[in-house]
Order: sequence, then structure tokens, then C-alpha cells
Amino acid sequence: MQYVKLEDLVSYTGIEPVYYPEDVQSRIYTPDIIRPGLQMAGYFDWFSFERVQVMGKAETLYFKNLDERVKEERIDKFFSFPIPALIVANEMEVEDIIIHYAKKYKRPVFKSGEKTDKLVNVMINFLEEELAEETTLHGVCLEVFGVGVLLKGKSSIGKSETALELINRGHRLVADDAVIIKKVEGGLKATCPELTQHLMEIRGIGILDIKHLFGVGSIRIEQFIELVIELEEWDENKEYDRIGVDEEYTVILGVNVPTVVIPVRPGRNLSAIIEIAAKNYRQKLLGYNPLESYNKKFHSIVRK
Repeated sequence: MQYVKLEDLVSYTGIEPVYYPEDVQSRIYTPDIIRPGLQMAGYFDWFSFERVQVMGKAETLYFKNLDERVKEERIDKFFSFPIPALIVANEMEVEDIIIHYAKKYKRPVFKSGEKTDKLVNVMINFLEEELAEETTLHGVCLEVFGVGVLLKGKSSIGKSETALELINRGHRLVADDAVIIKKVEGGLKATCPELTQHLMEIRGIGILDIKHLFGVGSIRIEQFIELVIELEEWDENKEYDRIGVDEEYTVILGVNVPTVVIPVRPGRNLSAIIEIAAKNYRQKLLGYNPLESYNKKFHSIVRK
């Protein structure tokens, strides 16, 4: 089961440890965050203890005004659950009784000067991405005219060479060969393995550092995939779509991605075709479909 180490969340958010036992390795399995107001009020039915707990101003002040005996009873029961961590936000004071019972059960406690809602949003965004469903595909990912394009095709079809020409024309590389794809916010975010960031392999030349060759403007760290370009060898016996009637999709992590199949043969300018495919995709997003326009003209002429 996928998880995030608590230390990674601490490093990302900059929350300050109040009590952080070294021999406890907390793991976070859900991106959801809970503010334990009901638990401070004594209601523990359906307590989502597996989530990171965040006490804001309201929860902290409510707890502070409780009778001492009630405080002990509730915070003792609260920490008896295996929570990943408790974070006290909004520059609120962490009472000694909280630290005492945190030590009793070895539950990490942190504090933060951030506003509660802002801190919660930052943590949710981080955890959602880290815990997102993920796959790695063979291909090349680029940004072409602002569109995230995934080039696919069998080995030696010319993906990297075509991508290099696109980069030379001013477009940006995300990943070559291995493309890490995460399902985030209903979309597909592509990144590159750390080992091969900014690098491309071109047969006959070797490894190229795109960032150094073309400058920082030629690369992107991540990009949402919006269009798949499938390169395949020209098949004389196959009928290829010539007017854009057929809409094809590639399913990646359960998401349907519009797909254009481009047959490859000598003399075809693949980089120019891919640029046009990206522009055409953007045009459709803006509400203009050239096929629909063609059909309207055709029917208008037929009626005359």
C-alpha cells in the first residue's frame, strides 16, 4: 500500500517539531486531513485516526477552556489512537498536557505559524500528489504550444529524434524514454525520473543534456498530458483517417486521452505534423472544430 513518510511531510511544510520520537516512523496512507474538534468534545465514534490531525484556533481554545480532569480524559483517549501526527497551527500554544500524553503514547506533535486553512490545503495538495496512482510509460513527453504531448510508438520509430527537432523549434522537453505519470486532480501529470532529467538519448550521438544545449527554457519539470501522438510505421493496407472523423483515445490510469495516430514514412515532416496536431487540439478546446465547419459548408452547398 502506498504511503508517505511523516518526515517528508515535515520537510515539505516546514512544521516545527514539539515532540518527535526518533524511534517512531509514522506513515501516512491518506491525503485527507482532520480537525479533531469533535474528539476534543468527547465524541470518538467514527474517528478517522489514520489521518493527520490539525488543531486550529477554535479547537485549541476550546480544549484550553476545558476542566483539567476532562482535558486529561480526552487527550489521553485521543492519543491512544495510532494517529500519524498532531499539528497545532495558527501560532497557538501547545499545552504541556498535550506533550505529556503525546510522550505517553509516542505520538508526534508539531506546531506551525501558518493559518490553519492554508496549512491544511498545502498538506492535502502535497499528499494527494505523493499518494497519487502512478505508472511509467515508454515514450517522450513534451510541451508543444502549451499542450502536454506524449509521443508513443515502438522502439526505433523515431520518437526521440522527432522530439529533438521539436525542441530545436522552441518547444520544451519533460521526459525522454521513461515518463512517470501520476493521476492528479483528475488529470495526468507527467514527470521525469531524477536520473534522466533534461537528458535525451539519440542513436549515433549518445546522451544529450538538453538544458545545457538549448537553455533552461527548453525543459519543464512536469506537465499535464492532454494529447497522445502515436507514431507507427506506414501500413499500405491500412485506411488512415484523412478528415478527422474518427476520434481515438488512449486510456492511461483510467483517463481517456485524445489520441492522434501518425503514420511514419520517409519524407513526412513529423515535427510539423505534431505542431499542427497540438494547435488543432487547442483550437477544439476553444470551441472551433474544422470538421464541423466543413460539414456546414458542404450541406450549405448541397442545398443550393
